[in-house]
Amino acid sequence: MKAFISIDLEGMPFIVSREHLFVKGALYNEARKIATKLTLAVTEELCKTGFEEIVIADSHGPMVNLLVEELPEYVELVRGFPRPLSMVAFARGSDVAMFLGYHAKAGTPYATFDHTYSGATVDYLEINGIRVSEFLLNSYLLGSWDIPVVLVGGDAKLIEEDVKEFTPWAEGVIFKKALSRYSAKSPSLRKLEDMLRQAVNRAVGKFKRGEVKPLKTKEPVKVKLRFLGSEMADTAELLPAVKRIDGKTVEFEAKNMEEAYKLFELLVFAAAGVRSIVQR
Repeated sequence: MKAFISIDLEGMPFIVSREHLFVKGALYNEARKIATKLTLAVTEELCKTGFEEIVIADSHGPMVNLLVEELPEYVELVRGFPRPLSMVAFARGSDVAMFLGYHAKAGTPYATFDHTYSGATVDYLEINGIRVSEFLLNSYLLGSWDIPVVLVGGDAKLIEEDVKEFTPWAEGVIFKKALSRYSAKSPSLRKLEDMLRQAVNRAVGKFKRGEVKPLKTKEPVKVKLRFLGSEMADTAELLPAVKRIDGKTVEFEAKNMEEAYKLFELLVFAAAGVRSIVQR
């Protein structure tokens, strides 16, 4: 059996400062250690429950966050940015997927670092009329490949809202409860490790009993993307497939989720590029 794990940082416990999130941040090494420790708890338990192949996608920022020397010999690590299919690269062919360190979508109150994919460019993203988080975006793509998400660990708002509503079969482990965008309360790492190990066993049990399913959306896929600046929509509109709705919002239709995901990535990269040019 093959398991896929996607790792983000903003939804990890104790991560409350921007200094946790950047390679040169004063607290970045602390964040790396936290993420690696919790990832190890999950991989070790997956190995015990019979998964011979485990692929981990390091998926925050520059995507080089986990401490590679700590990882066991039975895992493969996907690193580096940019890359096609971003947070779920190399997931195809997996039996189950798990997300760790995931956060709530942009505009969610009382959620640490709420954003959707790119806090510097994206106001919101809609898939077939549903405003999505990164959890939902990635789950829809995995679902199109018949891969169920069976466990999510992250911010309480994400677990209590999107995870429970859209994937009620998935195990949810709350890493922190936010008081504001930049403050939260978390259990001890030791307790979280125990919670994760128990959740992995429950999730694998559900999978083996056929109690989980892939999350799918209808195709073709209708996408609406609102940027933070009109100059970003100016740039997106250059693609013939993209239609301008208003000053900051565009929409397009894709034949399937993989095509929708790739076009969304391209538009975000273009928006980041024009943002960089303007700022210079």
